Amino acid sequence: MSARIYSPSRTAMQSGTAKTGYWVLEFEPQSPPRIEPLMGYTSSSDTRRQVRLNFPTLEDAIAYAQKNGIPYQVEKPKRPKRRQVSYAENFRYDRKIPWTH
Repeated sequence: MSARIYSPSRTAMQSGTAKTGYWVLEFEPQSPPRIEPLMGYTSSSDTRRQVRLNFPTLEDAIAYAQKNGIPYQVEKPKRPKRRQVSYAENFRYDRKIPWTH
């Protein structure tokens, strides 16, 4: 049973970086989900899939995994390559191409 340690990215509804500075330890699934024949619900006998542990730093998450003998894999976060531009830059006087409606 291995675990995955990652820092969650921001949601599509976020423009800032709030609620993204923590690390999550999640266990990898041991068995595939199965469909119940009567109602069609998806179920699993693997209860560790429900466990998500939050840590303030990567070092804390790694220390927890090592202390409890959990094999882990760290996924480094991908930072956006887009630079933040202010709205006022649309109206700068030294623009190469004038901005107009």
